[in-house]
Amino acid sequence: KLPMMKMLLSLFALLSAALLVNTAPPTCYSRVLSLSKEITESFKELQTSKAVDSCVEMLPRLYLDIHNYCVLAKLRDFVAYPRCERVLEVSELKEKARSLYTIMISYCRRDLVFLTDDCSALENPILPPIEPS
Repeated sequence: KLPMMKMLLSLFALLSAALLVNTAPPTCYSRVLSLSKEITESFKELQTSKAVDSCVEMLPRLYLDIHNYCVLAKLRDFVAYPRCERVLEVSELKEKARSLYTIMISYCRRDLVFLTDDCSALENPILPPIEPS
């Protein structure tokens, strides 16, 4: 009985720790990471959507890697792109990109570490292979 009780207590402790990790407040880094992924996914959806204006095809590519210093220039270019201001989805995406840029240069500038400054990696990203489902 004693080994079984220890195992159950260990399992309970592990599950409790997992819950605490998931409920921890977001860090600056985790917020930037999640927002960049959200923006990248929204951009992909926008490109594949049939209901959007043809100007979407002309938008600068928007693949974001927050570990690449060039991401700051990429965000500035995307937000400043003069076309598509009448397309609601593009305006919303630009607002998210503006927010990410502001967070990165203001609130999180001391917390972020850029591992590269390879701007071409943001233009032609090497994406991981898609796993078969």
